Amino acid sequence: MSGIDPELVPVLGGRRALVACMLAAFLVTFLATRLITRAIRRGGGPFRDASVGGVHLHHEVYGIFLLLGTGTAEFTYRPGPPWVYLLAGLFGAGAALTLDEFALWLRLEDVYWTREGRSSIDAVLIALIVGGLLLVGANPFDGDEAAGELPFAMVIAVNLVFALVTILKGRVVVGVIGVFLPVVSVVGAVRLARPRSPWARRRYPPGSGRWRRSHARFPTGRRTRWDALVDLFAEVPPPQRPGVVGAPDRER
Repeated sequence: MSGIDPELVPVLGGRRALVACMLAAFLVTFLATRLITRAIRRGGGPFRDASVGGVHLHHEVYGIFLLLGTGTAEFTYRPGPPWVYLLAGLFGAGAALTLDEFALWLRLEDVYWTREGRSSIDAVLIALIVGGLLLVGANPFDGDEAAGELPFAMVIAVNLVFALVTILKGRVVVGVIGVFLPVVSVVGAVRLARPRSPWARRRYPPGSGRWRRSHARFPTGRRTRWDALVDLFAEVPPPQRPGVVGAPDRER
């Protein structure tokens, strides 16, 4: 990362260049981590589980220390190029190591190779989407200063409400994208909720018209394109029973 071509900085912009470093390091680290963990699981190659005093050391620990170290260095020293790009790359690597075990620190148990562990892939893919949106300049907090701070803050607040409604309707990925692209959050907020989403459970009484339309639109056992994407990185398939974390009709 320290050898980044200076000519790329004007093209990407100083902030986008940092995002590019973080995103590239994040993606490479995630892919390498998945390859290594699969090799360890199958007993092939030179890789082995790390342990200290008989305690298994998960790779999220390395990620946490990387995040803490790079954050401390950035806030303390505020380095310029090329060191700031190195810190950005290390931060991205630490984030990948940490989010790759998102399911573990969410559930406080080792579920890496279980169906519940698929939520780690969900977290990584959503982080990649956010990084990609930032890279192309879709930043919700970059507004027109001439419009004034209060109108700008109100627009942001309204958009966040639409994004939250979209997420509550079971469209998590659409809601996250909507934070950066307001039109997406508005469309997601007005569309039908998924049947097992918090919104549907509270606002779609069983047997009502919206309840029937929701179940017809999202039938039990329906696999989504998101599930197919997660399958590329997770060796454990989603269960076939409804209402279980990781089911084929998971609400994305």
